Amino acid sequence: MTVLQGRLADRDSWSPVGRCPIEKTMGLVGTKSAMLVMREAFYGTTRFDDFARRVGITKAATSARLSELVDAGLLAKQPYQEPGQRSRDEYVLTEQGTALMPVVWAMFEWGRKYFGDTPLRLSHAECGAEATVAIRCADGHDVAPDELEVRISRRAGR
Repeated sequence: MTVLQGRLADRDSWSPVGRCPIEKTMGLVGTKSAMLVMREAFYGTTRFDDFARRVGITKAATSARLSELVDAGLLAKQPYQEPGQRSRDEYVLTEQGTALMPVVWAMFEWGRKYFGDTPLRLSHAECGAEATVAIRCADGHDVAPDELEVRISRRAGR
């Protein structure tokens, strides 16, 4: 269990509603189709029709998800034009979108572990060894879930 520290320890004296990073993240990518669009972007999908087909959603839903993810700064539009065709947009990961990858890979690993019905594995492209998602402190130590604390930082980003 994660320990709440300082003022956070008195759970009745504060509310995380509207200020919790989990809540804010879920507000951006909390739908199944949004997470699957992000998965496809990580796999290299960039074209509208490919997102719709690979995620298995309607074109209207694809348009809505892509617009939301662009507005959130996770994807960016880039124009492209096939010879003899009109100009269109493709969707590419931004730095912010790429930074979401560990969240998606943690979900991948959790689903693989608890549903176990997939041959898919994450691996290190350089050496081929199986890869995992881990929590580490700034000093490089692996941190188990029961060793985590949530505290209020005096400075933002710390």
